[in-house]
Amino acid sequence: MNEPVRLELSAGPPVYSTGVPHPPVEFAGPEHYSAEDTAALADDAATIIGRYPQSRSALLPLLHLVQSHDGYLTRAGIAFCAEQLDLTAAQVASVATFYSMYRRAPTGDYLVGICTNTLCAVMGGDAIASRITDELGVRPGETTADGRVTVEHVECNAACDHAPVVMVNWEFFDDQTPESVQQLLDDLRAGVPRSPTRGSDTLCTFRQTARLLAGVEEAPK
Repeated sequence: MNEPVRLELSAGPPVYSTGVPHPPVEFAGPEHYSAEDTAALADDAATIIGRYPQSRSALLPLLHLVQSHDGYLTRAGIAFCAEQLDLTAAQVASVATFYSMYRRAPTGDYLVGICTNTLCAVMGGDAIASRITDELGVRPGETTADGRVTVEHVECNAACDHAPVVMVNWEFFDDQTPESVQQLLDDLRAGVPRSPTRGSDTLCTFRQTARLLAGVEEAPK
């Protein structure tokens, strides 16, 4: 008979295989909102919370609400959500860091996600990413100096029949090429309206999209 296996659980922090502790999750930005901003956000928060039988169920849309205010999740935003829902900041942060739609760094007016998973990469996604980052002078995850565009790699968007796919504020732009994406970004930075390939006829800014996801603003016609 095999000897029993005994597992000793450590009370210390989780560690990497190299023995280095996980870095703490940190949020930047202001610690508190002004009284005026708090009052305006609280009005919207009350509308959102009123839709749910349990207030904590409103956390996801509230995170979108504060993200629409700041352009990303700040310390003030985390504290505001915690206070509105009677949660701890740690509880709010644990949810905020689970979903990639919640940003922890200032984000441009247009969040451009280039799919570089296998099929999109083979069909031209890698070439698009290389062209765009070179032209904009940024690396994935960074924002242009004018604050208009943030570029990132994204995982598969389940649109492989239209590869390579580029997402702008989570709207689809299908069957793209390096040239078409370059023109798209040139237009957006110049203020020229562009419509997604499918879905909405209007491409909203990042903050407008966050308000739509929070449920405090209707989609433009």
